[in-house]
Amino acid sequence: MGTASSLVSPTGGEVIEDTYGAGGGEACEIPVEVKPKARLLRSSFRRGAAAAGAGPGSLPRAAGAAGLLGASFKSTGSSVPELEYAAEYERLKKEYEIFRVSKNQELLSMGRREAKLDTENKRLRAELQALQKTYQKILREKESALEAKYQAMERAATFEHDRDKVKRQFKIFRETKENEIQDLLRAKRELESKLQRLQAQGIQVFDPGESDSDDNCTDVTASGTQCEYWAGGALGSEPSLGSMMQLQQSFRGPELAHSSVDVEGPFANVNRDDWDVAVASLLQVTPLFSQSLWSNTVRCYLIYTDETQTEVDLFLKDYSPKLKRMCETMGYFFHAIYFPIDVENRYLTIRKWEIEKSSLVILFIHSTLPSLLVEDCEEAFLRNSEGKPRLIYHRLEDGKVTSDSVQQLIDQVCNLKKAHKAKIIDHSGAPAEGVYKTYICVEKTIKQDILGLESTDLETKDLGTEESIPEEDDFGDVLWDIHDEQEQMEAFQQASNSVHELGFEKYYQRLNDLVAAPAPIPPLLVSGGPGSGKSLLLSKWIQLQQKSSPSILILSHFVGRPMSTSSESSLIIKRLTLKLMQHSWSVSALTLDPTKLLEEFPRWLEKLSARHQGSIIIIIDSIDQVQQVEKHMKWLIDPLPVNVRVIVSVNVETCPAAWRLWPTLHLDPLNPKDAKSIIIAECHSVDIKLSKEQEKKLERHCCCPTTCNALYVTLFGKMMAHAGKRGNLDKILHQCLQCQDTASLYRLVLHSIQESMASDVERELMRQILCLINVSHNGVSESELMELYPETPWAILTSLIYSLHSMRLLTYGCGLLRFQHLQAWETVRLEYMEDATVISSYRQKLISYFTLQLSGHDRVTWRTADELPWLVQQQGGKQKLHDCLLNLFVSQNLYKRGHFAELLSYWQFVGKDKSAMAAEYFDSLKQYEKNCEGEENMICLADLYETLGRFLKDLGLLSQAVVPLQRSLEIRETALDPDHPRVAQSLHQLASVYVQWKKFGNAEQLYKQALEISENAYGADHPHTARELEALATLYQKQNKYEQAEHFRKKSFKIRQKATRKKGNLYGFALLRRRALQLEELTLGKDTADNARTLNELGVLYYLQNNLETAEQFLKRSLEMRERVLGPEHPDCAQSLNNLAALYHEKKQYDKAEERYERALDIRRRALAPDHPSLAYTVKHLAILYKKMIALLCFRGNLTKLYRCMSWLLKFGRNPLAQSTPA
Repeated sequence: MGTASSLVSPTGGEVIEDTYGAGGGEACEIPVEVKPKARLLRSSFRRGAAAAGAGPGSLPRAAGAAGLLGASFKSTGSSVPELEYAAEYERLKKEYEIFRVSKNQELLSMGRREAKLDTENKRLRAELQALQKTYQKILREKESALEAKYQAMERAATFEHDRDKVKRQFKIFRETKENEIQDLLRAKRELESKLQRLQAQGIQVFDPGESDSDDNCTDVTASGTQCEYWAGGALGSEPSLGSMMQLQQSFRGPELAHSSVDVEGPFANVNRDDWDVAVASLLQVTPLFSQSLWSNTVRCYLIYTDETQTEVDLFLKDYSPKLKRMCETMGYFFHAIYFPIDVENRYLTIRKWEIEKSSLVILFIHSTLPSLLVEDCEEAFLRNSEGKPRLIYHRLEDGKVTSDSVQQLIDQVCNLKKAHKAKIIDHSGAPAEGVYKTYICVEKTIKQDILGLESTDLETKDLGTEESIPEEDDFGDVLWDIHDEQEQMEAFQQASNSVHELGFEKYYQRLNDLVAAPAPIPPLLVSGGPGSGKSLLLSKWIQLQQKSSPSILILSHFVGRPMSTSSESSLIIKRLTLKLMQHSWSVSALTLDPTKLLEEFPRWLEKLSARHQGSIIIIIDSIDQVQQVEKHMKWLIDPLPVNVRVIVSVNVETCPAAWRLWPTLHLDPLNPKDAKSIIIAECHSVDIKLSKEQEKKLERHCCCPTTCNALYVTLFGKMMAHAGKRGNLDKILHQCLQCQDTASLYRLVLHSIQESMASDVERELMRQILCLINVSHNGVSESELMELYPETPWAILTSLIYSLHSMRLLTYGCGLLRFQHLQAWETVRLEYMEDATVISSYRQKLISYFTLQLSGHDRVTWRTADELPWLVQQQGGKQKLHDCLLNLFVSQNLYKRGHFAELLSYWQFVGKDKSAMAAEYFDSLKQYEKNCEGEENMICLADLYETLGRFLKDLGLLSQAVVPLQRSLEIRETALDPDHPRVAQSLHQLASVYVQWKKFGNAEQLYKQALEISENAYGADHPHTARELEALATLYQKQNKYEQAEHFRKKSFKIRQKATRKKGNLYGFALLRRRALQLEELTLGKDTADNARTLNELGVLYYLQNNLETAEQFLKRSLEMRERVLGPEHPDCAQSLNNLAALYHEKKQYDKAEERYERALDIRRRALAPDHPSLAYTVKHLAILYKKMIALLCFRGNLTKLYRCMSWLLKFGRNPLAQSTPA
């Protein structure tokens, strides 16, 4: 390669000698053209530059190099002119310039292209932005279009729903009116034909009461019409000609449920207002009954001395378990409560509290009465204002004189009024014999006086056996859970049990305006924060309405803690529907399917509203605690009947959004002045007076909404009162002032009660009891706590419960301990149970307890069925829940008490559908049948098969329901007898499946067999016979065989009527007795018009019990009091006279009846308008009386009085009822 010392000759390819270096160079041939030139030139320049730029140390070499270069050119012998080099340089320079210019042009061109691209890029960016804006606009338009589409679809769905609802309502209305028209036409034809027959016989028809006899009854009814029979307990005979005339004049029909004046009979002329008050007081849920009457617990309090310790020990060991089993068989708890000999009187307050709660007090006494028991005995026996059962066991001993204190107590008890006397058992033998006598007396007292069972039932039934359990047939096919009703009664009573009004008077008028407002109006929303007093407001207002407007029918339901039984939507709807049926006096079958039940409830509401002349108010408290409330309470947004009003209460935070548009009554916090006065009043109730400084602190504290909350103020007052009694008022006041909300105040309450405990054992017991109640489904009973903690004495447990109850933490509900407020439940959960494992451990403790109860015997109590499946479900154990549900007695208990939806929810949690569930039940029954031996077990097996069949029928699995019902029939026919009444029951249930299956021929044959067996077993006039007749009437009506249906229904009605007049059902007469006792307490004061009205009502109630003598006494007292207070010419005196006349009419004392009727008629003629309904009713029933007296007078030959009666009848022969129908 060429170097700086070897150049190419421009003329050719000479060989140039390279002498670079010391040793000379080697001759080589250099190409003529060297490319690229620029590279050669740059190489030469670099060498030269390197030589020029070297340092001082490089100078010799540089010089040498220059010399060598010159020597090299010279040595070749050729001389190159400088001009050539210059030309070459110029050429290269030009080429370089051309190259530079071309490159500059390329750069300029690239710059122009770049500028052009930038411009294009900007244009494209602008277009992109415009496209993005267009896209966003189109997207918004699309979303708007979709939203409009969805709204249109919702409107369409709403329209379709409303259209279907209107169609359904119109269909019901049309069918109802068509049935009414058909009934009226048939009745008209029959009346016309009967009138023609009478006229053909030459008889002039003028008596409006002609149809008073049974064979002249002419009305025709169909199920579901407004004139259907009063199937649940009529007081008189069938509707008469006068009733039919009233029906033709008013489509509302007679008031079968609330007035007996429209139902013919000797006692049918009870004043309308009088009767409305009596029936309303019976059917409304009222708080006027004492807790011992409605509680689900029989509390037996034992008082004893050292001398009678043996008797008490025998009673607790041998007879208390028997009484407990007897009460549990009937669904009640039994507690035998006793305290040790309390020398120091530590439990004085608690003993007094227990005596007030007790249902029965037993005093075991011998010869002496210690002074420390004197106050207990006086409280129990001498201050027994409610007349609760009391029993004294007095052991006598020969040669031993009774002390003065014992004799004085016995004398005082014997001198009491009859209603307050105690039963005394004097025994002089062995203690065991005396205790047995006491047990017999206690058993009878519990059955008759506490539980209200009839004495005839006690003689014929052993309540500890299967036969003693009341059959659900008393209510037809309705499955009724009395515990749900008791729970609601107690919830209402506790909600209204407040001595302070809390300033709610200003809200009453708003609620009254709702009742008076014209329809249609949506439900009224009562809203407020937790503990603001919504339940108290509603309960107090209900009390006011019941007193001021007895014609208003109020149906209420108080929802408890979430997840409890009272918060289950299906049970709420079922209970309200049953109440509607009860007020309609109907025993129709009621479906248990939650979906169908939700559809039937508005129909029953419409049916009752058409009959009821007053308003119907439905109140549901804390409805927001119901799960999926908007889904399960859809009927709230539907149009309601014109006389129906609905009030619901909710918390502000949990109110559904769709309901916020309803008219709302919001409860504000209390006024600071009212809050302070309530706390001071609570302190004054225990004789504690606050200082001025303490009052100032209190006033400064009650200034914000949370400290003026109603529950907070009530709890604050309780804390102050409790602290005042203990003597640490300043300390507790300071601690309370640090609490700014209810939750923190509840925590202070817990800590305060714990500090008052005597030992750590009691503190731990309190914590465990609160945790067990917290994790339970509906609460825990005291007897269950005693079994869970057997080492705990009654005195310790009762003291603890008293402290928790007095501080508003716990309360009683249906015999169970539960939290009084939801915030108390939440506080215990946060204070003691933050860890999930703690919650699980307490649940497991309850599961183990109820599982042990389940394994002890085949019969399960309602408590086990309520708690065990729910607890297992909360634990998440599907297999355990599956095993629990396959315990046939658990499922049977749930179903028979109407907890149908709850049972289905358990199976859904397990993951079984209806068919799989039915198959598993059937397989389980088959397996159980293999181990059944003996008649009793076979009868039990038949009951299980029947329950399964009814359950499957309610599920709609008709083909599968037939198999277990047939098997139940076969077992009963084999184990009992083909003519046994239980066989008739199986036939009835099987026939009902065929009716639902539209197989009317099979159903008719089975119903007739059941009717024949019932008539042979019970007689032709028994309610069970009436049940079969009613079933046949319904069957024929479904087949449009109206004449046959009418025949059987009339026979059924007559039987039920006679049975009701003769005895009535068990529950109804217990209710009548309790109401009568309560009214008697109200009439012990001075003479007033209110007391006279109450006495008159008592006469009505005792008449309903067929106790005519007692009824006469009260009616006479009512008349005498009214004559003294109001004067003998007052219209109310005519009311009492009218009722007395009806009573004498019933007793066939016609002369006395005539005298009272004439006096009543004379008073009403002077006091009332000529067309007043009360005057017309008196005329009507006096005419009926005269008509009955005619035959008797003819027989006696009393022509003068006979002529007078006939003249009177002819005078009023133009049908006095024509003007008696209310407008």
